[in-house]
Amino acid sequence: MRNGKQRTAIVAGGAGFIGSHLCDALLADGFRVLCLDNLRTGRRDNLRHLARDPRFDLVEADVIAPTPASLARGSVDLVFNLACAASPPQYQSDPEHTMLTSVLGTRNLLALAERKGARFLLASTSEVYGDPEVHPQAESYWGHVNPTGPRACYDEGKRAAETLTFDFARTGRAEVRVARIFNTYGPRMRADDGRVVSNVITQALAGDDVTVYGTGEQTRSFCYVDDLVDGLVRLMACRASPGGPVNLGNPAELTVRQLVTHVLALTGSRSRIVRKPLPVDDPQRRRPDIARAKALLGWAPRIALEQGLRRTIAYFAEAATPRHAPAVGFGALRKGTGLPAKAEAVTP
Repeated sequence: MRNGKQRTAIVAGGAGFIGSHLCDALLADGFRVLCLDNLRTGRRDNLRHLARDPRFDLVEADVIAPTPASLARGSVDLVFNLACAASPPQYQSDPEHTMLTSVLGTRNLLALAERKGARFLLASTSEVYGDPEVHPQAESYWGHVNPTGPRACYDEGKRAAETLTFDFARTGRAEVRVARIFNTYGPRMRADDGRVVSNVITQALAGDDVTVYGTGEQTRSFCYVDDLVDGLVRLMACRASPGGPVNLGNPAELTVRQLVTHVLALTGSRSRIVRKPLPVDDPQRRRPDIARAKALLGWAPRIALEQGLRRTIAYFAEAATPRHAPAVGFGALRKGTGLPAKAEAVTP
C-alpha cells in the first residue's frame, strides 16, 4: 500500500512464461496488476487462473503501438518490461518486430513510467554477451555479439533497450533497473518454443529422438522460474539504484549433453540422441557471475536442477493429456479461451 492506496504494477509480456509467474508473485504481494500482451508468444492459458481476480486485468495490445488509454488512467507504481519473444525460432520468425519490440516498445514503456513517476525494470538477457570471450560473464563485460547475424534482432535489440533505459536514468527521466536474465525454465514454457529444456523434455516424453545441436559440449546455466521471479521482485524493490545491470541466473554450469542425460533419467525415456549442426552464433559457454545480485539483493537461486526438472516434466506431461490438448501429439498444447481482454486491443 502507498498512502493508503493499493499499489499498481504493469507487466508487459505478462502472458508469457516468466511474465505470468511474475503476475502471480505481484498479486501475492498485494499489487493490482495490469498485464499488457499482444499474445504473439504469450498465452491466455497462462492467466486462466487469474480470470476471476478483481485485481488483475489483461490488456491485449502491442508495446510498439501507442500506449492504450486504459494504462494512462490512474496511478502506476511499477512498470516491468518483459515484452519480447525470447527463443531463437520465435524472435527470428519476425526479426523486424523483435527489434521494434526491444527499442520502440522499451521507449514507450519508459515514457509511461516517466509520466507516472513509476519505477521501471527492463528484462534484458544474457544474449547481450553474445558468444562470450570472458567466462563467467560479469556485468562489466561488454560482450562479443555479431551485429548482422540472424540473432542480432534480439541480441542488439536488447543492447539498444539497455542503452535507452540507462539514458532515461542519466537524464533523470525515470528510476530504472535492468536485469540480465540467463537461461530460465519451468512450468508454462511453450512446448514449441525451441529452447533446449522444452525441446528435450517434450521429445523424451513422446519417445522421439532427442536433438542435440553440435557436439553437445556447449554449456548453459539453468535457473528455475520461481528463483528468477524472486530476483526480479527483489531488484525492483531495491531502494538504492544498482547503477548498472544485474545478472540473474544460476551459476551452476553444465553441458547440453549432461542436461539430456538428466532428463532421460527422470522421464525413464529410451529416446535416441541425434545430432544436428550448431545454429549460427550459438554461444559455446554461458554462466553468470551473480556476485552483484548477491551483494545488492541478497539473492541466489535455491531450486536444485533435479527438483526444477521434475516440476517442469510434470507440467509438460499433464499438458500432454487429452483433456488439455484435443489435438493428437504432445507438441499441440491447448490454446486458452475464456479470459477476455478488459481493454481495447491496439495490436497492429
